[in-house]
Amino acid sequence: MFKGMGGLGDMAGMMKKAQEMQAKVGEMQESLSSITVTGESGAGLVKATATAKGELIGLDIEPSIFKPDEKEMVEDLILAAVKDAQSRASERAQQEMGKITEGLGLPPGMKLPF
Repeated sequence: MFKGMGGLGDMAGMMKKAQEMQAKVGEMQESLSSITVTGESGAGLVKATATAKGELIGLDIEPSIFKPDEKEMVEDLILAAVKDAQSRASERAQQEMGKITEGLGLPPGMKLPF
């Protein structure tokens, strides 16, 4: 169909692939809301659960750490668990994106702007 049009045939193919990738990325972004990861700190005393989009959806704290004189430690454990959950969410999102982009011939680990 595009024979004799030079590089325009390739351009049409590239545009089709770009549209397909855009649709797959949209689907993947929706699925990130249903994928959950759990970060923890203090050998599991504090656990934070987040979606792969990074939204914190749960916090589980072992009751034994609630001692008034250890307030700072508890705060540090909570913060560490939340950061761990966010880090795991980011890693999982990159894994999901990698599934989509591996067929495009992009270098491994290349981060796209979405």
